[in-house]
Amino acid sequence: MERNTGLELEQCISRCLPEFSHVNHYWDNQKKSVVAKILPGEFYMTRDNVNIATTLGSCIAACIWDKQAKIGGMNHFMLPLTDKKVHEVNWGHRGITSDATRYGNFAMEHLINAILKNGGRRSNLAAKIFGGGKVLKQMSDIGQRNIEFAIQYLQLENIEIESTDLGNMYPRKVIFEPASGRAFVKKLDNLHNDTIAKRERDYSYSIDHFKVDGDVELF
Repeated sequence: MERNTGLELEQCISRCLPEFSHVNHYWDNQKKSVVAKILPGEFYMTRDNVNIATTLGSCIAACIWDKQAKIGGMNHFMLPLTDKKVHEVNWGHRGITSDATRYGNFAMEHLINAILKNGGRRSNLAAKIFGGGKVLKQMSDIGQRNIEFAIQYLQLENIEIESTDLGNMYPRKVIFEPASGRAFVKKLDNLHNDTIAKRERDYSYSIDHFKVDGDVELF
């Protein structure tokens, strides 16, 4: 019997956590599953059988999941951390995915807290980290700074890093399966590299010129 993929997609979106309803979801015929695609400054956490995808240049994506509960998510951040004053959470159409998550320290804390709020246990958490490519010549050290931050942060939180694909000169497409902990990485060509580099230049400009909104409730 032919699958009603449109219905499966609709049902999956209806079950996703309200704070992530704005995220673009699509059906992947190859993986036979719903995929949530996150952009720079976003994160996504799921208790359902949903894959999470993003495309990285110098940015980092940390995939964190609870091995026992089989829930988890992915973030995507541009800069390691900020000491800017943080304002109230923006509970608008972007939900908990506030502007603060453009920075690694907030992106990590938001993702971990979302997992813990939904039944995860800190002692069961594991991580895989990707990205940090040197794709912006005028920001030659940002990828390496992101890598160092992500590794140090997870080590300080005593979260096991199971695997990494970091650095080098190329951008990456990453797909993560929180239910299984599996991740798939595809290295992208120069055409993608130019597109991603432009996106990251524009995104970096927006980070430098707009205030940070969002706060973190620690567990």
